[in-house]
Amino acid sequence: MRNLLAVLLGFLLILLVISPVSATEIDYYSYQVVDTYYHDRNAFSQGLYYEAGIIFEGTGRYGESDMRKFRLGEAEIIAWHQLPEEFFGEGITLLNDKIYQGTWQEGTVFIYDREINLLEKRTFPYDVWGFTDNDEDLILSDGTSKIRFFDPESFELLDQIEVTYLGNSVNNINELEYIDGKIYANIWYEDYILIIDPASGNVTGHIDLTGIINPDDYDYKLNVLNGIAYDQENDRLFLTGKYWPLIFEIKLVLK
Repeated sequence: MRNLLAVLLGFLLILLVISPVSATEIDYYSYQVVDTYYHDRNAFSQGLYYEAGIIFEGTGRYGESDMRKFRLGEAEIIAWHQLPEEFFGEGITLLNDKIYQGTWQEGTVFIYDREINLLEKRTFPYDVWGFTDNDEDLILSDGTSKIRFFDPESFELLDQIEVTYLGNSVNNINELEYIDGKIYANIWYEDYILIIDPASGNVTGHIDLTGIINPDDYDYKLNVLNGIAYDQENDRLFLTGKYWPLIFEIKLVLK
């Protein structure tokens, strides 16, 4: 009996030790392709945003960076702004009728109206990899394990979280999208998207996108998965990548 009690106590101690990690449940998803749409294969996609049939996209690389607007599935660019060649465009979001486009190492944010008219160019205290928002704050990734929240007018830092996957920090956080109270994040050079709790930084979901595009099918310079957009009204999830010829509409499938 004494031995049985000792075993039970030991088991309880093990549960207490591992509970901080195991308390975070992670949902694992695969995907189903619902539809595909045209994407400019010369666009080094850095940020994607959907609104009422329109795609807003920010692109990168020195001398190639721009901000553009087009209808989903159509090749014609409705509106466009070329960044000066010394700027490397990064993530974008649309908040309070303004489109914010970050830059990589230039400490600058470009701000536009919906017609891609440049309203102002402002100094920003961080490099930008990804931008999204929660209808109140600008939310930023900078390639580290941190996600930061800023006031969209003053650019004051309001909060920050450390992104962790089962207790381990996650680096190379890239393009972001805020969906139903969670942050969806591309991880640079990985073929999956992480779903992050914006309060704790814990990863709560993992979307495996292996095989969504086969580089052998395209005689072109395909680059990494990057670009997440969400149609809130119709619950549609879109994604693309740098120099990809397609935008994919996908449905998540719980494993």
